[in-house]
Amino acid sequence: MRFDIMTLFPDMVNTILGESIIGRAQKSGIIEVHSHNIRDFSTDKHRKTDDTPYGGGVGMVMTCQPIYDCYKSIASQIPEESRQRVIYMSPKGRLFNHSLAEELSGYDNLIFLCGHYEGVDQRIIDEIVDDEISIGDYVVTGGEIPACIVIDAVSRLKDGVLASSECYEGESLASGILEYPQYTKPREFMGREVPEVLLSGNHAEIDKWRLTEAVNITRERRPELLLLHPEIEESLKPKKKKR
Repeated sequence: MRFDIMTLFPDMVNTILGESIIGRAQKSGIIEVHSHNIRDFSTDKHRKTDDTPYGGGVGMVMTCQPIYDCYKSIASQIPEESRQRVIYMSPKGRLFNHSLAEELSGYDNLIFLCGHYEGVDQRIIDEIVDDEISIGDYVVTGGEIPACIVIDAVSRLKDGVLASSECYEGESLASGILEYPQYTKPREFMGREVPEVLLSGNHAEIDKWRLTEAVNITRERRPELLLLHPEIEESLKPKKKKR
């Protein structure tokens, strides 16, 4: 899978995505990440990429020409038969979640447009963007970190990026609810003991404990998730004995 990022700050995304699991996935060839400096496509002698907004207002707006030429350069490198999608990271976009990550993982190529200042000229959004995505109900200084979050979440769903699909299928939200608590050595820390059931070797009881804890945490912190998945909580209820 290939990711292309149109940005004014390529070093920012290269640093974030060049480390850890995503960095190793690139080295192994499972995914490709290409950052493209929008300034390199500006026809202005000062490599300018923004201007004042029509109608007045505070701040600057990123202009169409450098973004469009950057996009055309990327598009020329991608086979026409590839399933691709252009995404603008925006607080006005649809909210990013695990379901959307799964949807996006089905594409061959994702192209991200990272805005700055007061955003980008609406005409470039209308011309090239397929989807606007937000990572939450707040505003950050640019689209680079949100784009990296989406790329990280999508990449880890691709075969080979993680050691096994089990690494993500049972995690928070992937399973429909929040994840159970995790413990490792030592057995006791600051007077706090690892729950005895996890030391029992009884895998049926361990699975039951983990599901119970996951449901309890979800009920406390994100009760709306249980409304979407009532079958999970129902599975914990004692089975009625047949007469």
